Amino acid sequence: MVIHLKNRALLKLSGSENEAFLQAQLSNDISKLDNSSVQINAYCQHQGKILALFWVIRFGDDFLLSFPLDLLDSIKSRLQMFVLMADVKITDVTKQYLQIGLIGKSQKDSLTINEQLSLMLVDPKNLSKFDFTSQDYWDKACIDSFLPEVSIATTETYIPQMLNLDIDEFGVNFSKGCFPGQEVVARLHYLGKAKRRLFAFKSDSPLRIGDTLYCAESKSAKATGSVISQVKFGADFFCLATLEVENKDNKITINNEQGPTLTRIHNE
Repeated sequence: MVIHLKNRALLKLSGSENEAFLQAQLSNDISKLDNSSVQINAYCQHQGKILALFWVIRFGDDFLLSFPLDLLDSIKSRLQMFVLMADVKITDVTKQYLQIGLIGKSQKDSLTINEQLSLMLVDPKNLSKFDFTSQDYWDKACIDSFLPEVSIATTETYIPQMLNLDIDEFGVNFSKGCFPGQEVVARLHYLGKAKRRLFAFKSDSPLRIGDTLYCAESKSAKATGSVISQVKFGADFFCLATLEVENKDNKITINNEQGPTLTRIHNE
């Protein structure tokens, strides 16, 4: 399946110090990124909470950052603030490329995201050459493969462990060196244990990003968890949501005790 990912921005970082700049700003090891893959990176603030999740692409001597379009202005401004005197130029190239998602297949020049998903960057002049499938198929595939997203509604809400980015160092490399929020993220990794993790759920009722997960057995004064992405697919509603690990097998409802029930999908 081929999906036009219209809701994603694209920034280009050029200049002789672009790799060193990204290595100091992002959570993963940029030096390990090849020319055929997409690398998932958290861009965190000083408390370790994620401002944005980037799909990072090595593009010749440049790097491309793909992320939700609603974060474009705030993220571009923040990155620019940290360039200082470095030889790094940040350019918005969102309109210069079509971002096309592929499900279950790859094509020449496609970039691997995970076993099921890949990405192509295409000249907009070639738009008519593609027969696109609905965005819902992509959103459902992201939920099935536990590919998280952070939008303007959820920016500065989650630390990387809540989104499972530390598992197998999928989105966080713990030996690469410092990045904003690194002390908080590393301390939890080496000295603690994540109380909340990312799980997939389905429901027969509509879901919204930011909906809270309620569990009567929870001892937490805060919400048990929250929805980070969702899609209606067929007759059901699916989502990725954070949840207290100790309550993963208990009854979970949306927003309050009387809310719709969530059924956990056991594929994590």
